Amino acid sequence: MHIDLLIINASQIATPIDRGRPCVKNELSDISIIENGAIAIHNGKILDVGRTNVLMKKYSADVIINAENKLVIPGFVDPHTHLLFAGYRDDEFVLRLKGISYMEIHKRGGGILRTVRMVRKASETKLADETIKRITRMILNGTTTFEIKSGYGLDTKNELKMLRAIKKIKEFLPVDVIPTFLGAHAIPENMSAEEYVKIIIEEMIPKVAKEKLAVFNDVFIEGGFTYDQCRSILLAGKEHGLIPKVHADEFRDANGAKLAAETNAISADHLVNSSEEGLRMLASKKVCGVLLPATSMSVGSKFANARKMINLGIPIALGTDLSPACLCESMQMVITLAIHFMKMLPEEALTAATLNAAYAIGLRDRGSLEKSKRADIIILDIPRINFLGYLFGGNLVTHVIVNGKILVEDGKIVSHLKSR
Repeated sequence: MHIDLLIINASQIATPIDRGRPCVKNELSDISIIENGAIAIHNGKILDVGRTNVLMKKYSADVIINAENKLVIPGFVDPHTHLLFAGYRDDEFVLRLKGISYMEIHKRGGGILRTVRMVRKASETKLADETIKRITRMILNGTTTFEIKSGYGLDTKNELKMLRAIKKIKEFLPVDVIPTFLGAHAIPENMSAEEYVKIIIEEMIPKVAKEKLAVFNDVFIEGGFTYDQCRSILLAGKEHGLIPKVHADEFRDANGAKLAAETNAISADHLVNSSEEGLRMLASKKVCGVLLPATSMSVGSKFANARKMINLGIPIALGTDLSPACLCESMQMVITLAIHFMKMLPEEALTAATLNAAYAIGLRDRGSLEKSKRADIIILDIPRINFLGYLFGGNLVTHVIVNGKILVEDGKIVSHLKSR
């Protein structure tokens, strides 16, 4: 049979196993490894996976990639980003190094509120163009699916502007971009929480839903909201078809894990300070726990207790949390941090950054290298999965394939991604 693309001679093909739900406990490390492997790709899908000598007899191809001495894995899925923003906060990074906390900077009018002021001044086109540059660099590093949140508008006009900019990005790029409405990111200046929550529920959510600008509805309790206010926002979103997500317990136990479980959220993200009760509730509801170790490193906080969560049976995913406060564009870096500081095994980190990350944003057609799955695949210049976290500090990706099309070849972006 003649097909579109054939990857051959891979030192290892390593993939999580899709059981029709996120992986938990020992399933995280129970991955399939094929030595001297090959993958047949046709019409954007994975047609076959096996040993090279077997697939070479079955298929001829328009394009053949020789992955000798290389590791082939699913494309990274980033389930938590704030990719769309204006300006930078590198001076605040230095303040944190001097001992001033993230929340103290926020109270002084910096942090989220500072970015809000810059986003409000930026045009929709400017926001989209700057974000495309970041996404392009992330594609080079192996990310093939992106969740992007609003949350730096904090009024109806600018939250909609952000979500429309995300829509523009989706139309331009050949990768999938999943939009999340995060109106409840912080309380706007010169407004009470009660006033703002009313605007989110009565004005923002209906307009977001009417224009179909978001899939998810996220809240950040520690941005100044009460538990009940966040619950009301999430339930209002559900009434309009928006799926709940929760920024949970990043700096303190604000009962974010409990809120995610109570509202049947698709994910609870951060979970650095969640209570035992909250974590057990997440496990019982099988809510994905999205862990963000680059944020812990960037803001100087402790790391989430991944081992405890895995043992409890919470489905664990990994994300960058890319934002002006955590300027991490590499899921490879996130995997390294998860392995070294959260004591995750390379196999667990791979599953968390691919299959479970896809489930954390409601996608079931990717995240593993199995027949009929979408052909989102990356090739790394390492021979075995054990090199994840072992060799670090550079970009290991040589090829990125999205929906069966080669976007990165020999470490370079193909021409149609170079300019708008």
